[in-house]
Amino acid sequence: MPQSTLSWSRLQAALAAPLSESEFDELLFRSKAEVTHRAGDELTVSATPDRLDLLCEGGLAAYLDAARGRAPRPRPAPAGRGRSPVELIVDPNVTPIRPSIAAAVAVPPPGAAVDAGLLVEAFRFQELLAASVGRDRRRASLGVYALDRIQPPVRYALEAADQIRFVPLGEETEWSGERFVAEHPMGARYAPYGRVGEKLLVLRDATGTVLSVVPMLNSRAAGEARPGDRALLLEATGTDDAAVREALGLFELVWASRSWRITTVPVRGPKARGVRRAADPRSRVERLTPSLVRALLGRAIAGKEGERLFARAGLSSRPAANGWAVEIPPWRPDLRAPVDLVEELGNAAGWSIGDAMPAPSVRRGRRLAEVRFRRRFGPLLLGLGFVPVYRPVLVSERSIERTGWQAEAVRVHHPVSSEYAYVRPSVVVSLLDALADNRRYRYPQRISESGPVVRRDRDPDRQSRHAVGFVLAAERAGFSDAAAIVDRLLREFDVSSVRVPLAWPGFLAGRSAAVQVAGETVAYVGEVAPAVLTALGLTVPVAAGEIDVTALWPLARRDRV
Repeated sequence: MPQSTLSWSRLQAALAAPLSESEFDELLFRSKAEVTHRAGDELTVSATPDRLDLLCEGGLAAYLDAARGRAPRPRPAPAGRGRSPVELIVDPNVTPIRPSIAAAVAVPPPGAAVDAGLLVEAFRFQELLAASVGRDRRRASLGVYALDRIQPPVRYALEAADQIRFVPLGEETEWSGERFVAEHPMGARYAPYGRVGEKLLVLRDATGTVLSVVPMLNSRAAGEARPGDRALLLEATGTDDAAVREALGLFELVWASRSWRITTVPVRGPKARGVRRAADPRSRVERLTPSLVRALLGRAIAGKEGERLFARAGLSSRPAANGWAVEIPPWRPDLRAPVDLVEELGNAAGWSIGDAMPAPSVRRGRRLAEVRFRRRFGPLLLGLGFVPVYRPVLVSERSIERTGWQAEAVRVHHPVSSEYAYVRPSVVVSLLDALADNRRYRYPQRISESGPVVRRDRDPDRQSRHAVGFVLAAERAGFSDAAAIVDRLLREFDVSSVRVPLAWPGFLAGRSAAVQVAGETVAYVGEVAPAVLTALGLTVPVAAGEIDVTALWPLARRDRV
C-alpha cells in the first residue's frame, strides 16, 4: 500500500483538539489507513490506494476530527469559482506527448503564509501523488510556484532545447535545456515524458522566465516556493485527463485543509485536435436515496441521521428530494457513485459487513481440484509442528540481495518503497524475513507458508508458480531434517522422488539438493548458508525446504487429493 512519513506534532497542531495515541489508533483502525512504524515525532502511515488523502497531515487531521464528531479546524473548503489572477495558454504543439493540463491558485487566510513545515508536507505529498496517481510522472506530475514571482499569463509549449536557459532548482548557475537533459539526474530520468525530438515541454510566464521544464524540474528563479510566500500557483500536466484532475484535486487538500482559498485557473488556446484541458476539479454533488441505503446496508437511515453520519465521514450534505445531496470535494476521487456514499455511511456508523448468506442454488460451485491440492499442505505441515504465517508477496531489496536471488527475481518498476522492491522468487525468502523479525523469541522456531512465487523464465507459463515452504531454526537443524519433511509430504500423495545435488540461492553449497519426480524438479531442500544467517542476525542453523506445487500437481495421484 502507498505510505508516507508524517509528523505527529504537525498532525496534533492541525486537529481541532488534542488526541491521545490510543484514541488515534482507535479512530485510524476504522479507516483505510494504518500506522506501520513510529519513531519519535515520525509516523509511517499506509493507506489503500483509494484513500491517498489520509497520507498528509492536513487530510488525516480532517478525517480524525470528523470521525470523533468535531468540526475540523480548519474545515476543508471546496475549490471555488472566484476570479483567478492568472491564466494558462496551451500551445497545440504539446499534443503529441502531454496534452492534459489543469491548474489552481491557492491563497492563504489573512495573516497566514507558507511555513517550512507546510512546504515539507506539500513536497512529500506531491512526490507521493506523482509516484502513485501519476505513475512516476508518466501519467501526471505536479508543480508549485509563488504567484508573486510570476508575470501572467503562463504559456505551456514545446520549445527547442537549445533555446531554453534556466537555473535548475538546487543549482547556482544557468543551464541550457540540452545540458539539463544530458547531465542532470532529473532530466535524464524524466526526459522521455517531456521530450519530442530536440524539443522540451516548458512552462514560461509573460516575461519569458522559465517556471519549469515539464515534468522534470522547476527553475530556481520562478519555480521555487519558499517560506513566507503567500499566493501559490498549483499545476498538473499529464497524458490522461482523469489522472491530472485526480492529482491536482488531491494536492489541493494540503492547502484547503489550512483554510486556503482555492480558485480554478482558466486554460485557453487554439482548438487544435488533441489539446485537452482537464476538467475543472471543483467539488461536485452526488445524490443518494434512502432506498439504495436500505437495499445495500439492510437498514433504514432517516434524513437527519444521514446528515450526521456524512458529517462524521467529513462530507457536507443537505436534504434533497428523496434523499441527500452530498458534496464531493476534489480530494475524494474514490467517491465516484452513490454506492460509494453508502459505504461511507456504513463506516461512519461503525457497521461492518457480516458473513453473507449464499443464494439458493441447485448446483453450487466448488474449489478447483488443484486448489484443493494446494490446501492439503497446510494441515500436513501444521501436524509436523510448523506454524503457518502469511507474508507479503513483495519483498525488500535487502532480502533479495542477502539470499542471492538477484538473477532470477523480478523487480517492481518504481516501487513505493525499498521494502516492496521485488516479487518474491521463493517462499523461503519471506520465511527467512519472518525469522529475522522473530529473533527475540526462543528457539526452535518452525514456520511455513503457502503462496505464489514469481521468477524470471523464458517460458511465460513457468514464471508464476504456487509454492509451499518451511524453515526450521534450531540448534541441530540440518539437511536431513529438511529432506525428511519433504519426503513425508510427497509420500502423502504417493509419489516417489530422488534427490540431485544442486546449488540453490541462499543455501549452503554441498548441503542442498533438488528433489525430482519422474525427471521433473518439484522441490528444493537444504541448509541456509552461514553468510545469510549472519545477515539475518540468526544465531542457530536453519534448515529449509520448498515444494513447487504447480510442478507437483500433474504428477500427484488424483485419488489422494
